[in-house]
Amino acid sequence: MEPSSPKAVKRLTCTDRQKLILNNQPRKFDMQLLKATKENIRLAAETIKKGGLVIYPTDTVYGLGCNPFNINSVRRIFEVKGRTGKPLPILAYSIEDAQKIAEFNEKALKIAKAFWPGPITLVLPKKANLPDIVTCNRNSVGVRVPNHKVALELIQLSNGLLIGTSANRTGRKPPETAEEAVRQIGGEVDVVLDGGKVPLGTPSMVVDLTVKTPIVIREGPIGLSSILKVLEA
Repeated sequence: MEPSSPKAVKRLTCTDRQKLILNNQPRKFDMQLLKATKENIRLAAETIKKGGLVIYPTDTVYGLGCNPFNINSVRRIFEVKGRTGKPLPILAYSIEDAQKIAEFNEKALKIAKAFWPGPITLVLPKKANLPDIVTCNRNSVGVRVPNHKVALELIQLSNGLLIGTSANRTGRKPPETAEEAVRQIGGEVDVVLDGGKVPLGTPSMVVDLTVKTPIVIREGPIGLSSILKVLEA
């Protein structure tokens, strides 16, 4: 007796996968899960300008963003993450954009010029124009320029500055893929840009430069020795 031929296995298209993810999510908002094309990045930027929340890929992990000057949107970010009392970092398109909200001294400029775009967040004195809700009433703000084409294009189209917190519930693992982000908070955002798995998969290094001697708040892909070499040069 001839063995029966194996049944054909249906390959899931991107649209099929998106439907499976979305159908399993409790949704408060009419979320759109989109491939990170130029057209969809523009759509996401328009959503941000209108006060919406967007999940997007960066070089480190998937981020959750909104307009940092829209207080209602920022408040919604805190609610989605279940976060209280911890400031939100800002992603900038360039050093010049970062200088719109943060004060850069000589050390900060040296590090930024050496490592940006890249996975290092600098905690700097904040300028008065940045709403206090973003920093939980602290006088400092964490800022960086990411090394990721989709993130940079989105930030540029969103007027150069974007909330850059990780797209996860507080206390849970930061997502490396759009699917992981959607499983955690997808039902509470407006747009998800799927740019595939992120390159690094670990949060950025965080360095506090508001004090005389730099303090590493969080270890990351860049070593402290590399930073010290730049400062000593």
